[in-house]
Amino acid sequence: MDRESAARENPEMIFLRVFRTLRPRTPAPQVDLQFRPLANASSRVSWAGGRLTVLLAEVFRDSPYSVQEALAWILLSKLFRRAAPAKHLDRYRRFVNRRDVTRQMEQLRRKRGRKLCLPAQGKFFDLVAIFEELNLRFFWGLMARPEIGWSQSHSRTILGHYDTAHHTIILNRALDEERVPRFVVEYVMYHEMLHLRFPEQKRGMRRCVHTAEFKSAEQRFPEYARAQSWLKLWSPNENGRMERDSANNRANGQIG
Repeated sequence: MDRESAARENPEMIFLRVFRTLRPRTPAPQVDLQFRPLANASSRVSWAGGRLTVLLAEVFRDSPYSVQEALAWILLSKLFRRAAPAKHLDRYRRFVNRRDVTRQMEQLRRKRGRKLCLPAQGKFFDLVAIFEELNLRFFWGLMARPEIGWSQSHSRTILGHYDTAHHTIILNRALDEERVPRFVVEYVMYHEMLHLRFPEQKRGMRRCVHTAEFKSAEQRFPEYARAQSWLKLWSPNENGRMERDSANNRANGQIG
């Protein structure tokens, strides 16, 4: 398509054109496209009753034509269970990893207000006390304390995460159990503290969250191997509590 034709296409027209390319024998649908004020790049498309519903994250509203076209190819290829063209995947990734784009998403997240979490003082562990102890042991007490709290809900996969937009460390409340060793909670907290010490880096179109320096520092945690082994054998049950898994049902908890 030439530049003049591209300039005349709005997002609805882009999705319609890509739809026709992928499904040339299917009657053209009515395109209902909306931008949502999301604080991330999440977008989706659905097709029913001759209507193509497209919900795009706000960050794509003023994105270049080539990015909107790439997004159309990616979403519609996924809808029709096809492989998205590599050039469009590359264009999309380059856009969402741009510094100004990630900064825009962080600003949107800040506008939504304070990070929602439970108090740091749990039933069995005080996260503020653990943070301060680790701060003295590993960071000479120089690390400024961010907001800290337990997650509002239990997660079967995420043990903890650091939210850069709200400068907040959140740990999975499933860890706040009597049966969970203190060194495990300390390890998860130490991991999240390393995100403050070693911020993510941009390497071309890729985001590197766990750099070589990050991983090296993490492995210097005295109970690193023991905590890793313990976590591989535990996972939250349907009630959210941590329980020992059988050898045939190991959980792989993730730390953000």
